[in-house]
Amino acid sequence: MIPNPIRKVLSIFQSCEVRALLMGGQACVFYGAAEFSRDTDFAILAEQENLERLLRAMSLLDAEVIAVPPFDMLHLERGHAVHFRCHHAEADGMRVDVMARMRGVAGFAVLWQRRTTIEDMDGSVYELMSLPDLVQAKKTQRDKDWPMIRRLMEAHFIAHEHDTNPERISFWMMESRTPELIADLRARFPNEARQAAAARPLVLLEDSGVLEAALREEEQREREADRLYWEPLKRELEAMRRK
Repeated sequence: MIPNPIRKVLSIFQSCEVRALLMGGQACVFYGAAEFSRDTDFAILAEQENLERLLRAMSLLDAEVIAVPPFDMLHLERGHAVHFRCHHAEADGMRVDVMARMRGVAGFAVLWQRRTTIEDMDGSVYELMSLPDLVQAKKTQRDKDWPMIRRLMEAHFIAHEHDTNPERISFWMMESRTPELIADLRARFPNEARQAAAARPLVLLEDSGVLEAALREEEQREREADRLYWEPLKRELEAMRRK
């Protein structure tokens, strides 16, 4: 069941025809990897007409920009998130964060083409970032994101393990984050495991302790890459705060 404040935000985005994809913790709920979040996060198309539609939606939600940066296409194209706080009676206090560019994540046109569309029982339609793209977006330096990636991968495997195709098998091989799931995949799909090992050698590690250590090292590399990506953006935010 979608909480009413989130439903209100989504319905207003839909009525204003904002080209946006739900991501973050709320999208994880849709994919069966529940995560409590007080925020609603969106990937958006950073084009003038769409940003005007977004501002109409924010006006209907009685929302204001909080903190820095201000709402501006330049900041969105740089990779900054813009944060809004809603004061509408049906979404009071809900924070809405929008981003147009993320480290390692495809551009919006590709994200939109790969999106997941879900229709609620009342006919409401929700556009979500695809699960593979959501997994990529979750590869951050934040501690809470890595357990969520594990849950997303496990939920996706359980949902589709009896309906496999080469794309899904490759996705599982490249993104699974537990020794148990990787061992299961290696046993079920040995040929695909050998192919995946060219890009991700750890899938062939049979010792669970060694594999666990390799997964931790892989995670640390991604965390460090994310830290380096955000370093100049954080400096920009600090400069804005000082002004």
